[in-house]
Amino acid sequence: MTATIITIMIVLLLLGFPMMIPLMTAAFVGFFMSFGGLGQMETLIQQMMRGISPTSLIAVPMFILAADIMTRGQSASRLIDMVMTFVGHIKGGLAVSTAVSCTLFGAVSGSTQATVVAVGSPLRPRMLKAGYKDSFTLALIINSSDIAFLIPPSIGMIIYGVISQTSIAELFIAGIGPGLLILLMFSAYSVMYAIINKVPTEPKASWKARAVAVQKALWPLGFPVLIVGGIYGGVFSPTEAAAACVLYAIFLEFIVFRSLKFPDIYTIAKSTGLITAVVFILVAAGNGFSWIISFAQIPQAILEAVGINEAGPLGVLIAISVAFFVACMFVDPIVVILVLTPIFAPAIAASGLDPVLVGVLITLQVAIGSATPPFGCDIFTAIAIFKRPYWEVIRGTPPFIFMLVAAAGLIIAFPQIALFLRDVAFR
Repeated sequence: MTATIITIMIVLLLLGFPMMIPLMTAAFVGFFMSFGGLGQMETLIQQMMRGISPTSLIAVPMFILAADIMTRGQSASRLIDMVMTFVGHIKGGLAVSTAVSCTLFGAVSGSTQATVVAVGSPLRPRMLKAGYKDSFTLALIINSSDIAFLIPPSIGMIIYGVISQTSIAELFIAGIGPGLLILLMFSAYSVMYAIINKVPTEPKASWKARAVAVQKALWPLGFPVLIVGGIYGGVFSPTEAAAACVLYAIFLEFIVFRSLKFPDIYTIAKSTGLITAVVFILVAAGNGFSWIISFAQIPQAILEAVGINEAGPLGVLIAISVAFFVACMFVDPIVVILVLTPIFAPAIAASGLDPVLVGVLITLQVAIGSATPPFGCDIFTAIAIFKRPYWEVIRGTPPFIFMLVAAAGLIIAFPQIALFLRDVAFR
């Protein structure tokens, strides 16, 4: 049965079907083989619907909608301008500004692909004009967007939290430390790159210009305060914080900045609805697939075959890192979380690992895989947005991938990088 399901998924993927089709087909075939027919198909349908029934999933379309409103409005550009006035003049300052802007926008959108669009579109032309090579520029934008998957709110963490029944609030705060660590690594590399390649610096902004930029960015800076402060101050649940973000985004872009007109709501809502539909179909199909493989005890068989059950906590973390990283080189991150999390669940429980630490590591690995050849989804987002060939987009990625893998190694070796803030807030 295991070989049949895997073969079906691989064949359908190679034929070019969208990921929801291989997932659902594999689930139906597995159901047929397990129950000897399709007479009780409503059981599988119920499991699929159960996958999208948790109320915490409401946060996903809310954060997508908020990010879409801000990207089309002025919030993203105001955050970028503020960062530029403070670090744009130092060696490598423009590149550092790009990484910092990705982090700030990640604290608003929770989506790597939205960050590629919102930050990359205005900053790539400026970096090219300043003398940065396009291969470095594209790699920096793509990989800095990974920070958005770690800094709260993170759509990947929401999906993992629902699947594994782990506190989303704890996952959110645990992602801050690793996100800042990666930002520091990318910033240091950007400075070194600018020094080695003799990239000119930007003119230094006056303190008056900085004050003006900060004043303009004060309203957008309210988003991370609203999300992090609201959740950990006990005002909001993560789902309520997502809804508050939408209201805040509408208030800013339609009333304060007046950058959007109310007829724009239809276009924005339509875009959000399409993305949400795809995500929820994937979640439903993934839950049905997970139920089938769990019923057939496929995860236990796979883990026993590769010997992970006897590997201990360190071995399990390394196995998880490798599996999620490699899978996301080929498949959408959400699908990977949906499929692999239930497979590793028995080993995680048996080893006594902190599910929050595992969640942070999984989120980091799927983010790395999303920007890694051959089929990382952020690569193709960049190709579509910037109209550049595949090889040019991936040429500058190796140093960033190395740093991201090093960050994952540091988190495994020193778990408190992720767990310190969680322990302060919840222990």
